[in-house]
Amino acid sequence: MHIPSYAHATIRAALPTVPTSRQVDCLDCCLCDEPFDGRVPVPLGPTVTCGLFACRPCLTRLVARARRLRDFSLAQDAERARVESAIWAAERERYLAGLGSVREAAEAVTHLAEQEGLEPLQMAWLHVSLESAYVWATDDAPEPPGSADPDDPSLRDGKFRLNLEMISAREAVADRLAYHLINEAKPAEPELCAESECPKDCSGRHDSEHIDCGPDAIFEALKEHGVGIERQDPLTSPRLQGLPCAAAATTEQSTVTEVNEQLAATLVHFGVDPDDTELLVSAAAVGLVADAWRDGPLDAIHAADGGPSDGELFAQSVDLYRRARAAIIAAREDGPDALLAFQAVASDVNLPWAGGSCFTLRASGEPTGEFVKHVDDRVWYTSKAMREHGWREALLYRAASATFKAPTHFGMPRWPAAVASAMERLAVLDRSGAPASLADLAAVEVALLEAPDRLGADALDWICDRALLG
Repeated sequence: MHIPSYAHATIRAALPTVPTSRQVDCLDCCLCDEPFDGRVPVPLGPTVTCGLFACRPCLTRLVARARRLRDFSLAQDAERARVESAIWAAERERYLAGLGSVREAAEAVTHLAEQEGLEPLQMAWLHVSLESAYVWATDDAPEPPGSADPDDPSLRDGKFRLNLEMISAREAVADRLAYHLINEAKPAEPELCAESECPKDCSGRHDSEHIDCGPDAIFEALKEHGVGIERQDPLTSPRLQGLPCAAAATTEQSTVTEVNEQLAATLVHFGVDPDDTELLVSAAAVGLVADAWRDGPLDAIHAADGGPSDGELFAQSVDLYRRARAAIIAAREDGPDALLAFQAVASDVNLPWAGGSCFTLRASGEPTGEFVKHVDDRVWYTSKAMREHGWREALLYRAASATFKAPTHFGMPRWPAAVASAMERLAVLDRSGAPASLADLAAVEVALLEAPDRLGADALDWICDRALLG
């Protein structure tokens, strides 16, 4: 009997932990424990004459189950790719909208610097504010998912256009402030008033707007400061004026509205009604835990020798989900600062984890500074989104993130279906070596639906090892 490769894992999971002597002697099927009674046994290895043997009906049933799981996984991967593409498009538009806003601000600063209406100190503050906006807009650029085109030029082009406009703004501001300092340091020259036909109330100060020092002055001045540069060719420094700009982007408000509509459509596709506040809050809590805590530096800590097990991660994520949900609900009335309660627990490196675990991030021996900063940054961004766009809009973003990072996690609409599938598979597994909390299947199902961490980290680890929950 041919056993396809995709069924190997399913059959291996169904094998008994401790086979009986009759199973080893090829008298009973190792899957259903029924005598062969003339039926042809199918060897499962390690050789055709020794090891374990199974009957064809059992193997046929397991191969069919493996085929269904494979087909479901392929369909789920295709669906995940479609959702990742939608989320990526929303994140890309949000990022490009931010770049576009700062680019327009840089154009305005360039224009104001070339006028005479602002005082130098006001110009300096405009420049500092612009540089801050530039850092915030360009920091933490979104990464395309694996299903998207890695060579998408839109982000590169958007930042390139912004950098060109920043060059113009910086040059204009530097030119304005440099001449201000030079003119402030010049003494009054009333003897030039007659030649310049100044008004009678002239103070004797004659400001310069352009000074040509020639091609060699810079090299001589640098020598006075101990910097020697060999000049090869005549040096010119043309002003960057009239740089071509792309057509103006859609206004920020309209872009935000479009992004929200895309996010809402994604949520509906995954069974989350964006108008159902309870569902939206739950999905946003899952997304906040995934974005701020689970993804990022915690991956390296998890993979380290002293890192947490899969079961400990599962238990702690459930506990943090409840805390995130409570904080989000409180933020609706008390403001975004209510999210600090979640942040304090999620970033606490000395806190023992849920599910009866003794694990702490501090005890793992791994660096935790980057992890704490990551949690703080993501929670801060969520608070910022609430302040700038509103409570519901911030939840849409985090909820949409959950739909492709943790679509079947505890707290999501698909969690009950995932539990039902896990219980079906758990019922046919040999649980002789499983933790005691997994003995009563009815109680296990209730715990998974209501509070998975109640089973304990060891039981969740046993479940995760067998990929029962996907």
